Amino acid sequence: MNMAVSSMRPRAARRLRWGRLTPYWFVLPWVVGLAVFTLGPLLFSLVISFFDWPIIGAHHFIGFDNYSTMFTNDPLFWQALGVTFKFAAIFVPLNLVSALLLAMLLSRPARGLSIYRTLFYLPAVVSGVALALVWGWVFDGQYGLLNYLLSLVGISGPDWLNDPHWTLLAMVIASLWSQGAAMLIFLAALKNIPVELYEAAGIDGAGRLMTFLRITIPMISPTILFNLITSIIAAFQTLTLALVMTNGGPVRATYFYALYVYQNAFQGFQMGYASANAWIMFLIIIALTLIVFKSSPRWVYYEGDVRGN
Repeated sequence: MNMAVSSMRPRAARRLRWGRLTPYWFVLPWVVGLAVFTLGPLLFSLVISFFDWPIIGAHHFIGFDNYSTMFTNDPLFWQALGVTFKFAAIFVPLNLVSALLLAMLLSRPARGLSIYRTLFYLPAVVSGVALALVWGWVFDGQYGLLNYLLSLVGISGPDWLNDPHWTLLAMVIASLWSQGAAMLIFLAALKNIPVELYEAAGIDGAGRLMTFLRITIPMISPTILFNLITSIIAAFQTLTLALVMTNGGPVRATYFYALYVYQNAFQGFQMGYASANAWIMFLIIIALTLIVFKSSPRWVYYEGDVRGN
């Protein structure tokens, strides 16, 4: 009897150990996928950024030459960077404001709200190439829908995609069309604001503007922070619209940084140089994200957060 009990104890201990490992077995496929398809290519791109690495032919270690060439001997780098910063400066605030306004409209009780939410979110799941083709037709200077609508009220619309003064604005408008994800995130945040706060503000005689500024904005400020960061990342990764609609033109007015990286990699076949370009973009996004996080204690409020005057 004692021998049987003693033989069962190691088996029970092994089962207990395997039972503790069960959650990790479920997570393992995701960890393997992350290592193989994300971290692996990321580290590999960092390695080849220090090489002269053509797609065909031998590759040679050149140290920081790709980075020095980028900053000192490549005017397209600075031009693409300038266009991207200009685009981000317009797109990011407009994306946040429009997504918040749509979310506030959809948070009000009305018939068919689920249909409206689906319609507003639908462009976010449509292929980027399909959206670019549709917007290319909308912005066509001769046969476009937008200029036709403007002609109905006596306005002669510009040649949106061939005029460098208007083409960047066209890119911003087309990009705002796919803001369904930000809208839904804002909508969820608005739904989580306690109704008692608005009731107390109404009793105190606060108007709609004061209620919006003193209750709504502080309560959804963490969501604003999240959407701000994701909008910055999306702005710097904009590629499909410019590639399909203008290919960076006219006169490189829509020559975004992501398009610059794409052309170096898949048209110039300079994989090492394109990897260096991509890492600079990664560092810029990290720097902007850190700046936003550093400023967030001044304007982001969390539940239970107590601050002095």
